[in-house]
Amino acid sequence: MVIGPQLEATGRLVGYARVSTKAQKLDLQLDALRRAGCEQIFHDHGVSGAKTKRPGLDRALAYLRTGDVLVIYKLDRLGRSVEHLAALLREFHARGIHLCALSEGIDTQTIGGKLVFHVFSAVAEFQRDLIRENTLAGLEAARERGKRLGRPKRLSAQKVREARRAVHRDGVSYAAAARRFGVSPATVWRAVAG
Repeated sequence: MVIGPQLEATGRLVGYARVSTKAQKLDLQLDALRRAGCEQIFHDHGVSGAKTKRPGLDRALAYLRTGDVLVIYKLDRLGRSVEHLAALLREFHARGIHLCALSEGIDTQTIGGKLVFHVFSAVAEFQRDLIRENTLAGLEAARERGKRLGRPKRLSAQKVREARRAVHRDGVSYAAAARRFGVSPATVWRAVAG
């Protein structure tokens, strides 16, 4: 793919490249970033996009300042999901940093690039809302089927009665009762108080 002429920016052009496995090469991305005029290039070699810790990306983000443009070869080199890309774009927007994806022709310094930013944000919000809606529907369906939601109780009803008797009648401390039933003192306290 032929990448257009050098990019223009009010700040620095900072490149970022990533490949997922050690066997892959960064050459294609690095060449494209150099042709675009990047003065500094950060990279992650053999780091999956699904990883939350990417040392090269972390260094690039720390290096960027207002007016700079982060240049990447393709969008999938930057974000592991639409949600992650949208979060990065929001961070860039808040910090006054632009993003340029060479292969897709996205440049947030342009009107079209700004539109892409808003589309990504809207898609990520839509995705979050769908997940929330599906989760709530699943919980409601489970309740209707009589499922008890939440963590299982650590003490059976019989053990709760025994703990109450031990604490209230026999004067056993919460800590001693907890040791007897193999739970924390807080669990005994909640059971006895409830």
